[in-house]
Order: sequence, then structure tokens, then C-alpha cells
Amino acid sequence: MRYLVISDIHSNLEALEAVVADARGQHERIVCCGDIAGYGPDPNAVIEWCRDNLAEVIRGSHDRACSGMEDLEWFNPVAQAATRWTIAQLKPENFEYLRSLPAGPRSLDNFALVHGSPLDEDEYLLTSLDARNVFGYMEADLVFFGHTHLQCGFGWKGGRQYSLQRVVDREVWLRVEPDSAWLVNPGSVGQPRDGDPRAAYALYDSQTNEILLRRVAYDSEQTRRKINAAGLPDVLGIRLGMGR
Repeated sequence: MRYLVISDIHSNLEALEAVVADARGQHERIVCCGDIAGYGPDPNAVIEWCRDNLAEVIRGSHDRACSGMEDLEWFNPVAQAATRWTIAQLKPENFEYLRSLPAGPRSLDNFALVHGSPLDEDEYLLTSLDARNVFGYMEADLVFFGHTHLQCGFGWKGGRQYSLQRVVDREVWLRVEPDSAWLVNPGSVGQPRDGDPRAAYALYDSQTNEILLRRVAYDSEQTRRKINAAGLPDVLGIRLGMGR
């Protein structure tokens, strides 16, 4: 089975459409590591696309917050403002969809989906050390995660740890070898924070165990104009062009 793996769309319709177009014909199912809502200007359109197209999806912290399941005191002022705006915009059926999303881990085929980590859906896996503390608790040899908005991969084989190189041009290739374990972040579709403003995603073939981490450019200025028109905090549009 060939999968399109996405995460952290954050109501960014332009980025989502660019990813879908770029990956067209290269997958049979689409799965998501959470945070489809929050920050961006198109929550209803993005959620409706997710309802129609995702084979599997787990919740993220912003999905919980935008469906009234999370105390906003843990969010910074920008995230709080965006969350309150999103809640006010959501159609009832989309609000209920967010509330219905399951927590990870979610086992599929020969891999699993989590939002933060296999241990805690809100944990940030940012470094090799963070990943090393998790490998022993993985129930699948391959786990896709999100939350950090950083496209990356951490591997473990034969007592040695590996890190996947960053995507500089278009894509980076990886094969999950026997007797190895990998934690792979497909990156953020709608709000990358690794210095690359292009939307990020992954393709995974469960038969060959091959993964492609990819980047694709999109019209972030259009998204920024929508953010400004909606009265959302300016920084949410500014950061899209910086990938920060």
C-alpha cells in the first residue's frame, strides 16, 4: 500500500492543495498525524477536505483546543487568539469532527501514527536525544509523528542511532531496513518551522518500506492575505514566508 503521510496542516488550504497536487497518483491512502486546525484562515475548508479524504487521522493539540477540549492557558497569546477565532468560525459538524478525532498511537499496516511521541501526544521530539529515549517503547518499527513542524527522521539499528539528512532540493529517500526502527516526521503542511517555507509531506510504500520526504512550494502570500483579512495576528502570515 502506498501512503501520503501529512501532519500539521493548520487550516492552510493553499499549502494543502499544493501537497495534494504534487503527490497525485503516487499514493492510495492518505493519513495524518494531527493538527489539521488552528492558526490558518481556512478551518472549515480544510476540515471538510480531511473528512472526505483521510483514511486515518489522529488528533493534535490544536485540534483539541479548537474543539473546546483543551485549556488555552497553556497556549501563547498568538495561539490563543487564533484558537478563539477558529472556534467562532467552525461549522457545528466540523467542530464535532475535531472532537471525535482519536488520540495516537494509531497502528496501521506495519507502521503507527502519533502526534507528539509514542509516549505522550504532547511531547516534542526535537533532537536525537529525545528520540533515543523513545525507541525502546515503540510498538512498530516505523512511527510517523508531527507536532514540532520540523521535517526529520531518527533511526536506530545495531546499537547505533542515525539522523536523516534535511531536504534541501526536492526530496530525501529512506528505506526502513530489517531490525531497525525509525521515527519520521513528514513535516508541517501548513506552517513549517525549519527555515524552509515550502509545504512538507512524506510518501511511504509499505511493501518496499521506502519513504520519501518531500517539499513543495505554494502561494504563501495568498494565505497571508487571508490571515490579514480575517483579523488573525499578523505574525501568523509573516512566519509563513520565513518557514519559522
